[in-house]
Amino acid sequence: METTAHRRRGRDFVARHGETVYNLAQRMQGDHPHTPLTRAGFAQADAMGAALREVLGPKPKLTLWSSSAGRALQTLAVIAEYLELDWHQVRTDDRLVEIGMGTWSGRYYRDVIAEVGDFVDRGHGLYTRPPDGGEWYDAIAARVSSWLADTDDDPGDRLVIMHGMSSRVLRGVMTGRDVLPQFDAPVAPNLPQGSVAMIERGVETIVHTGTGQGETPT
Repeated sequence: METTAHRRRGRDFVARHGETVYNLAQRMQGDHPHTPLTRAGFAQADAMGAALREVLGPKPKLTLWSSSAGRALQTLAVIAEYLELDWHQVRTDDRLVEIGMGTWSGRYYRDVIAEVGDFVDRGHGLYTRPPDGGEWYDAIAARVSSWLADTDDDPGDRLVIMHGMSSRVLRGVMTGRDVLPQFDAPVAPNLPQGSVAMIERGVETIVHTGTGQGETPT
């Protein structure tokens, strides 16, 4: 799989949602659809909103996109308030959801570790291959690439609220990073929850670094 930097017109602000009750309890979240934010998660969303307002100002011309997961939409609601934008204008797409974890979904980390050992490649901060029904990184790359192709005509800047794993693959695809052979996909460096990266013509700049979980992906 060869990749080249994605050069859509306009800037893409790719953000990772705030901390959730699953993160706090150390449960495997994956593509679980609805896990609400904690108070820390709302604070991270506040910080993202304030940082984006500094960059974009009030009422910017911005296309809003989000994973269909509740935690992403909840994060966007806070950010949209800072930007004085209508949350109801958001477009959701299932291709932006988090990695599917199969039968590990919803389980406590400690129980998975007791069963199979450490499930994170600590050199890259990525999950190892999940069991039955799980998703691998090449599948994420295919779905986010499909989303990029279908939305290439979006005018101007846009904000995309996503997750730890899926946003890393999207950023990897958009910046033309090399495919990691052990993961079969291009993957950008990990950013903590509550972070925002800006990608413009294939070049990434970190707009805001969050205070949430870092190495353990969610």
